Amino acid sequence: MNSILTTFIDELIIYDYILFGSIFALFILFFIVGLILRKKPVKAIVFISSAFLILLFGSTLGYSKMHEYLFSNTTSIVSQKRLTYTQAVVVYATVKNNSNVDFKNCKISASAYKVTNNAVKDYMFKFKPLKKMSILEYDILKGEDREFKIILEPFTYSNDYNISVEASCR
Repeated sequence: MNSILTTFIDELIIYDYILFGSIFALFILFFIVGLILRKKPVKAIVFISSAFLILLFGSTLGYSKMHEYLFSNTTSIVSQKRLTYTQAVVVYATVKNNSNVDFKNCKISASAYKVTNNAVKDYMFKFKPLKKMSILEYDILKGEDREFKIILEPFTYSNDYNISVEASCR
C-alpha cells in the first residue's frame, strides 16, 4: 500500500496539483459557509454535505477525466496468432498519441478473456482475464503511431477467447 501511494505521488503533474488545490479550496469555502449558516440547519447541512461531496467526487472524477483528456491515445490490434509449438499467443498492435503532449512512457496491457454466447457472462469475463501481460514503451511523440508486440505466455486455454489491448500513458 505504501509503495502504491508513493508511486501515485511521484507521478503527479502540475495540473494535478492545480486540480487538487482548487478542489480543496472549494471544500474549505463550502465548509466555512456551512459553519457560518449554523443557525439555519437545513442550509448548513446542504453546504457541509456539498463540501464533502466536492472533496470526494471532484478529486476522483476530476483526476480521471483530466488524465483521459490530457493523455488521450488509441490502441488497435493489427494481428494475433496462437503459436503451435509453445503455449503462447503473440499480439501485434499499435498505439497512437492523440494528445497535444509527448508521452514519456506508456504501460500497454494485453488481456485474453473467455467468450460465450451469454452477453452478461462476456461482460463479467472482461473483469477477470485468463492472462494479462504488460509492456512499457517510452518517448511517444505527438501524433506518432508506435507498433509493438506482446506475448501472452503461458496461454493454455483451448476454447474460444478474445484479446483486448489498452494503454495508460503519461
